[in-house]
Amino acid sequence: MLGTGPLESSQNLRETITRLRRLVELSATLNSTLNLDELLKLIIQTAADVLGCEAASILLYDEKTQNLFFAAATGENAKKLAEIPVPINDSLAGTIFSTRQPLILNQIENDPRHNLEASEHVGFQTRSLLGVPLRIRDKTIGVLESLNKRKGPFIEADKNILTVLASHAAVAIHNAQLVQALQQAYEDVSKADKLKSNFLALASHELRTPLGIIIGYSTFLREESDSEASNHAEQVLNAALQMRTLLEDMNNLTMLETKTSLIIARKAILQDVLGKATEEIKELAQAKGQKVLYKFQEEPLEIMVDVKKLSAAIVNLLHNAVRFSPENAKIILGVKREENRILCWIKDSGIGIPKDQLENIFEKFYQVEAPNIRRYGGMGIGLTIAQGLVESQGGKLWAESDGEGLGATFKISLPIRKKL
Repeated sequence: MLGTGPLESSQNLRETITRLRRLVELSATLNSTLNLDELLKLIIQTAADVLGCEAASILLYDEKTQNLFFAAATGENAKKLAEIPVPINDSLAGTIFSTRQPLILNQIENDPRHNLEASEHVGFQTRSLLGVPLRIRDKTIGVLESLNKRKGPFIEADKNILTVLASHAAVAIHNAQLVQALQQAYEDVSKADKLKSNFLALASHELRTPLGIIIGYSTFLREESDSEASNHAEQVLNAALQMRTLLEDMNNLTMLETKTSLIIARKAILQDVLGKATEEIKELAQAKGQKVLYKFQEEPLEIMVDVKKLSAAIVNLLHNAVRFSPENAKIILGVKREENRILCWIKDSGIGIPKDQLENIFEKFYQVEAPNIRRYGGMGIGLTIAQGLVESQGGKLWAESDGEGLGATFKISLPIRKKL
């Protein structure tokens, strides 16, 4: 008997060192794992291996139901265990959770707190249990359990090892839960943003046609009717134009949230692109008695661009010209070649831009007029979007004006190249 003491002590020491080495390895892995499911599986597998147990499980606290639930368990019955709520009162896990103290039970059969339903549900007979609380600072988030030690009873050294493991695990689980909650929140926001963008795009598209009809008929009635009916038609027309401005803003909001980095370029004749863009604002210009005059080179200017994005930029600039120009005004749309670039411009005879604000007008939601004296609608994002769409294709957009009341000219410079 006297000769076995040192051997047992040496064996226990080696076992302790092995356990501690596993805990160090686990700690490093826990700090690099943010996937909650993977993390839980790793913890319970380590707990079962280090303590030489048949099974291990993690129960986490659900604040909504105020119960514990099996978040992870070794074996094939993990999903079945997850179906069983574990009350805080009158359960072994609940006792560990509420008292925040470890618990060792080497003979569990006659303990009234033992959940026989869970054992029967998964077909696993629990003979012994070691459970410790999962704590992060002063908050208990769950319970870590080891079940049925294969060799001998659970002892104080087992409790200490599992407590250390639980301390590392609680921090890792808390971090993973935060990441999971953040990802879920991001997904919810993304879904909401997508739903909003889809609605704005659909509403803008569906309302454009009936509004065009209203603008057309009210313009006709204003010009062809007697003075009283003409006045009524004028009011209808103004209301329709305001609604059309809102539709432009809705469409621009959708575009503002769409990445412009993806360019689908193809060869196009720039005069054709500008002509089609003009068709988009034709009804609005006619309603105000405005005319769009072309100053085009006779020679077709072939350019490699994303036609959809460039057209959207031109349409925004034309909308801007129509909105800020008076009735019966002329809007000039021109284009010409300048060495290895092409210059396009839209000149209006509108309210003009103070020279110290020529760069500010491209800022998001910026308005030249003060909010309390604004005469023109709009959210102030059309120019921002136009600039982004032009610059995404290697172009440049800027404004020129001699001052207030003297109109403005918006110029686009695009490179001539065979490919983007």
